[in-house]
Amino acid sequence: MHILVANANTTEAITALCAEAARAAAAPGTTIIPATPRFGPAVIATRLENAIAGHALLELLAEHAGQVEAVVLAVSHDTALEAARQLMPCPVVGMTEAACLTACMVGARFGLVTLGGVETYRELIGRHGLTARLAGLEGVAATPQDAVRDPEAVQALVLESIGRLVAGGADAVVLGGAALAGMAARLAAPVPLLDGIACAVKLAEALVGLGLARPAAGTLAPAQGRASTGLSPALARRLRGD
Repeated sequence: MHILVANANTTEAITALCAEAARAAAAPGTTIIPATPRFGPAVIATRLENAIAGHALLELLAEHAGQVEAVVLAVSHDTALEAARQLMPCPVVGMTEAACLTACMVGARFGLVTLGGVETYRELIGRHGLTARLAGLEGVAATPQDAVRDPEAVQALVLESIGRLVAGGADAVVLGGAALAGMAARLAAPVPLLDGIACAVKLAEALVGLGLARPAAGTLAPAQGRASTGLSPALARRLRGD
């Protein structure tokens, strides 16, 4: 099985971090293919950057359509998730959705800790229909670049946030953000910690194993006969349904 781990920002160090976490979680026989967009923001922290990254990510996925058995979106905002599912002929799993759904299977309520602001996560969890299961959100005063440059300092801050979430009623905690990929294994916490990349890889493997048919109707059915201008050849082909 080949799983594409697609970063949505252009920071290669984040792609490498996610690929390492994905390989650690993957079953024997699963090949992880990391990929970084050719254009877009270095880090996604605003709505505008997320919108730009969505285009870049879809272009990247279109180039791999038909060459992989599943896709993991290595982006904490689950950028362009529904569009990616319509685009690709294989399962597509968002890392935050995967971690939050898994957290609901190991606890009554979950918390989420991330780097920076939390309101986009509150909105995302609401879109995934999980607001009632959310115990709390914690934003660490650090950047993704800090997590790459000084992981031990960021880990200490994350642990403090985990403690506050547990005190607030969280039975499990999601580590939100591609820059925190792989960190859960290095932290000693009193509740289960959910790594988005690890959860997404295992769920992607399960979806491939289920062998579900691709939708032929509904909002995620493949696009057919759609005209476009200026898109990459691969993305334009997917819109036409070639």
